[in-house]
Amino acid sequence: MGGRVIKGEKSSVVIFWKWLEKEDTQTGKKSRIPLLRYYRVFNVLQTEGIDERKIPVLDLCDNDPIDAAEAVVAGFVDSPPVHFGGDRAYYVPSQDVVNIPGLASFATAEHYYSTLFHELAHSTGHKSRLDREGVTNLAFFGSYEYSKEELVAEFGAAFLSGHCGIASATVENSAAYIQSWSKKLKSDHKLVVQAAAQAQKAADHILGVRFEVADEEE
Repeated sequence: MGGRVIKGEKSSVVIFWKWLEKEDTQTGKKSRIPLLRYYRVFNVLQTEGIDERKIPVLDLCDNDPIDAAEAVVAGFVDSPPVHFGGDRAYYVPSQDVVNIPGLASFATAEHYYSTLFHELAHSTGHKSRLDREGVTNLAFFGSYEYSKEELVAEFGAAFLSGHCGIASATVENSAAYIQSWSKKLKSDHKLVVQAAAQAQKAADHILGVRFEVADEEE
């Protein structure tokens, strides 16, 4: 199409895999073997010199907002700014800002809100809110603190999804995500319980739930 990748842009990895049926020609016995390939790709926004009229229009999903979930987002009193766009969802602690693709970019509205809740749960760890170590201190990908923080965020997303009545549509994804990170920390048997407790505090903070500490003299 006559375009080129903009100098300095970084590629992303996409993976294709499927099972292949293989038949032994002598015995006739069938077996399955995995086929795995990966490709380094660039988004069209990382290119230049392409006539915009030639770029295929994305087939976006026609998702409707969910009132209960919108109410949770709107009720997050000290929420960080939320930017919409791009193709990734993330929270940047140094800037205290959340980014998420638009609602139409997700397969379902439930998965959009679950993803947004995940990033908002991360943001509760900011020093101005719950001051959680996995957010306030620089944690490297795959490290103990990074893994624990991912568990906190996904538990938090699950709790908020349950609050909105949409957990049934996202529970399988959440369970798989939580399991993938908890496997990295097998040696710490208390980790999941601790992460869940911190996630409950994160969800309560977003929902505006505050607990009064009883006076010792009462």
